[in-house]
Amino acid sequence: MPGLSVASPVRLTARLPILAVTSGEPGGVGPELCAHLAGRDWPVRAVVLGDIGLIRERAGDRAAVVPFDAACDAGPAGALEVLHVPLAVPARAGVLDVANASYVLALLDRALAGCRSGEFAGMVTAPVHKGVINDAGVAFSGHTEYLAEHTATPLVVMMLVGGGMRVALATTHLPLAAVPAAITRELLEATLRILHADLMRHFGLTAPRILVAGLNPHAGEGGHMGREEIEVITPVLEKLRGEGMRLAGPLPADTLFVPHTLEQGDAVLAMYHDQGLPVLKHASFGGGVNVTLGLPIIRTSVDHGTALDLAGTGRADPGSLFAAVELAIAMAGARG
Repeated sequence: MPGLSVASPVRLTARLPILAVTSGEPGGVGPELCAHLAGRDWPVRAVVLGDIGLIRERAGDRAAVVPFDAACDAGPAGALEVLHVPLAVPARAGVLDVANASYVLALLDRALAGCRSGEFAGMVTAPVHKGVINDAGVAFSGHTEYLAEHTATPLVVMMLVGGGMRVALATTHLPLAAVPAAITRELLEATLRILHADLMRHFGLTAPRILVAGLNPHAGEGGHMGREEIEVITPVLEKLRGEGMRLAGPLPADTLFVPHTLEQGDAVLAMYHDQGLPVLKHASFGGGVNVTLGLPIIRTSVDHGTALDLAGTGRADPGSLFAAVELAIAMAGARG
């Protein structure tokens, strides 16, 4: 799957675009990962959203942490700019506290508001802990679904980028038993339209080639191992091919990810979470990026969780966060 580069952003004015970086679960590695953003030569202002006292504590002597000043064209050289959003209660590294669930959501809400108003060119999200947010009484299945709901977007598509691959998902955080019924012709068609459009809009591909996985082993083996390929997937692919989309499949998932096949596509559409993502994460864990397609804003994220066991140790690897920032910058440039 060659050609994962996208159009490079062009700086048109002296005023740098601003990229919002939410620091995520305060007990996790997010705040200290954000400290690694300081001193890097980004073509944007990467502004961290979080409690400035918490960010200073986790940054230690790694970076000077200063308040974000929207009136300035650029921040102080080498410093980490923080748009202060106060914690609900003090946070400890490695410890979850339901009282700070509202703080985590406030970070997302502030970043989203800035993206929608044009204050921010896009948002990058450090990891959150779904369980503690749900324990606080807020139904939360992930960033992807939360951002879709709060932008009134009827359907979004989760795609991970890394290891030379782009892998999108037809379904996301569903129990495996619920997947077959969820994959309808309507869902699959809408998902492919979003994936196709955003590969052009954000990744600069004029005629994206999409490899579509089957749902069942051996893509159903001609109906002997399931009929979803015959009754749902193939009719949708034939319809969209008739409109000019370059779609291959349904392909057996066990051989779809071999290099020879991947070279024939620009992206893969997997039918469910654990069909597509284990392969990509094996190839790129620690350097992969989660992208939400279909939103009216640009949003990328790290490909890992809160890593509570690493929080506060200084051993957390910022590679995925760097990659998420770089991809958001590139997507903003491709979008123009």
